[in-house]
Amino acid sequence: MSELSDATDEPVRDVVIVGSGVAGLSAAVYAARADLDPLVLEGPEPGGQLTLTTDVENYLGFPEGVDGMELIQRGKDQAQAFGAEFSHDTVENATLSERPFTLDLAAGDRLHARALIVATGASARWVGADGEDELMGYGLSTCATCDGAFHRGDDVLVIGGGDSAMEEALFLSKFADSITVVHRRDELRASDIMAERARENPDISFRWNTELVEIRGSQETGVTGATLVSHPQGYPTDRWQDGDPDVAEETVDAGGIFYGVGHVPNTDFLADTPVPLAESGHLETLTGMTTETAVEGVFGAGDVMDPDYRQAITSAGTGSMAALDAEAWLDALDAERTEDPLSAG
Repeated sequence: MSELSDATDEPVRDVVIVGSGVAGLSAAVYAARADLDPLVLEGPEPGGQLTLTTDVENYLGFPEGVDGMELIQRGKDQAQAFGAEFSHDTVENATLSERPFTLDLAAGDRLHARALIVATGASARWVGADGEDELMGYGLSTCATCDGAFHRGDDVLVIGGGDSAMEEALFLSKFADSITVVHRRDELRASDIMAERARENPDISFRWNTELVEIRGSQETGVTGATLVSHPQGYPTDRWQDGDPDVAEETVDAGGIFYGVGHVPNTDFLADTPVPLAESGHLETLTGMTTETAVEGVFGAGDVMDPDYRQAITSAGTGSMAALDAEAWLDALDAERTEDPLSAG
């Protein structure tokens, strides 16, 4: 529950959870059941990336699949039923060098928290092609592991040239008839081993010096094709927009398109705090089976600290872990304060 801190005469929450995707909702359920009265800041994209997925078939307990938005809403309802509070707000700045922590919100409000769970996720990079807003989740995806099984027998495009794109293409080769990697240069950015694996796969071909400019289809039919532009010297979109006559334009059929241009962890508000961030921007947790960070009282959950798995089920798992870790840390802190009433926390 809220309390007044020695360091401020304003209310202090036991736990504030930043982010409302699967990780944040799982943390909220566990924290609320522990009577920690959590406040969940939903952020600019309530529900996270899962709200862009129409069908989730690999989440435990839903053998017939479940709509991504429905799964998120069920999680929110569950957390609220246990007493979690939600606020549609975003953290702009965080002061984490002293406790209680201070969070400055976009709306101008200020919060104080004893423990902070960062579950802000990661945002997939988009390429800006016409039609991507309408068709994301309808044959356009940023996660082959999530959606690849929907494209059995399809001819699909993978956009990108790094390790993410190669991973998408290789996974899709289990399902799709053909995979065409569309890359704006004439060489890959991927590591040698990933590039070699993709090149050696007979189902994967490459379109060099080519970019996607339009996705064709509808929400009723799904993705049906794409418009590609190419130029011998690469980076054709800029040349195409400048009216370069050497740019070739082509329409191709496709049953699905996957963006493999990476993800950006949503950690901007932590940039000036003592919480360590990896070179990729992901929040770093301590080694071992824990969600703790180097800053006592700050915990990470979900894609914001996971550059590898990026699955709803693993995010939910780390969300529950973060809440349990926060509960244990607060209990230890309270026990310490009971033994030494002069200690701050």
